[in-house]
Amino acid sequence: MTEEQLNSDIKTAMLAKDAKRLEALRAMKSVVLLLKTSPEGLTEDSANKALQKEVKKRRETAEIYTKQNRVDLAEVEVFQADVIEAYLPKQLSGEELKAEVEKIIAQVGATSPADMGKVMGAAKVLSGKADGKAVSDLVKQLLAK
Repeated sequence: MTEEQLNSDIKTAMLAKDAKRLEALRAMKSVVLLLKTSPEGLTEDSANKALQKEVKKRRETAEIYTKQNRVDLAEVEVFQADVIEAYLPKQLSGEELKAEVEKIIAQVGATSPADMGKVMGAAKVLSGKADGKAVSDLVKQLLAK
């Protein structure tokens, strides 16, 4: 995702009078602008991490709204999460993630749950390709065997 593409998509949504999509795109633009002024700066990796955080936040909020029988609000959050997710790199499937984690476990020579820190340190290469919690849960499960 480039900032130019995002600006172009915002313009397109404005011309199409697509208010729901425009709101999600403007939220993304806000994240990008905040990153540009942060000390770490705007890189593709930092943008992907920040956008993943936004997707996760919206999905969690939608879950809360659903539990409180506010389906109307949950739908808005899910829609925005879907729009933002479209700009992120493709996430690994469950099987692909398991294969990658097993490879990392073999590389670091982990044999027990006590080695989880070593594995998670090496699993940083999966950042942007998989949710950190999913990786952590899978590492726990595989090391417990």
